[in-house]
Amino acid sequence: MTANRVEWPQKYEVLRVRVSAAEYNEAVDCIVEAARRGQAALASFYPAHGIVSSDRDERLLERVNSFDLIGADGQSVRWALNALYGLCLAERVYGPETMLRVCERAAAESLPVYLYGGSSDAVLDALSSNLLERFPGLQIAGAESPPFRPLTSEEDSEVVRRVRESGAKILFVGIGCPKQEHFAYEHRESLGVVQLCVGAAFDFHAGVKPMAPSWMQRRGLEWLFRLASEPRRLAGRYVSTNSLFVAGFAQQWVRQRVRGEQARSHTQKMNSKSTTN
Repeated sequence: MTANRVEWPQKYEVLRVRVSAAEYNEAVDCIVEAARRGQAALASFYPAHGIVSSDRDERLLERVNSFDLIGADGQSVRWALNALYGLCLAERVYGPETMLRVCERAAAESLPVYLYGGSSDAVLDALSSNLLERFPGLQIAGAESPPFRPLTSEEDSEVVRRVRESGAKILFVGIGCPKQEHFAYEHRESLGVVQLCVGAAFDFHAGVKPMAPSWMQRRGLEWLFRLASEPRRLAGRYVSTNSLFVAGFAQQWVRQRVRGEQARSHTQKMNSKSTTN
């Protein structure tokens, strides 16, 4: 990190999404440092579903690729980064876990947070209560559950006013992908805070949805746990996006290997010519 700006982790393309080569400590350090300095920043955490959704939506892709941090939320995304670029990332950067780690640091450093999302006020109440119990020093500057419909311009202006007047330094956005990514992008300048798009983290930490056991998470089987928990809602998503992710990764892996072989062949020819001359 320099004196003037936060240096975010380097990014690499998985399909066409630029994913950050970071583990928890580096990601959380950058998020907290940006909040401490009062810098606007955007972060999201992408499993295979997010990668495929963005790769197939040009508008979303352009916006997401401008984010400061795109964490490898899914193990498959981490594995893809390691395989494609020879990285040695030992852990993914899971959105719900990152939220807890950021809250812990925010409590220790007196950085107020704001909660925007959740399916109801009851979920927000439970989330706030659980976070405060776990992190007693945490300052929750505000919490609201927006309507499922698009906001009117007046409602949007009121959201901006409430967040800015709250004094929050970090805004957790939990309204689902890609709605939360569009919201964060469109409000980067007006809100001027660090925004973290954390998806289902609100429901997990409020205790209204179960989280996959750690052993399933480590083995990249969280999608199977969630599918078993919500088969009607998630079956179509996982069948299509998981297949598309695997196919897209395979194509990218082959292309990069072909390019690598071509580059090596060209280098060998040039070296051979130089030796002959």
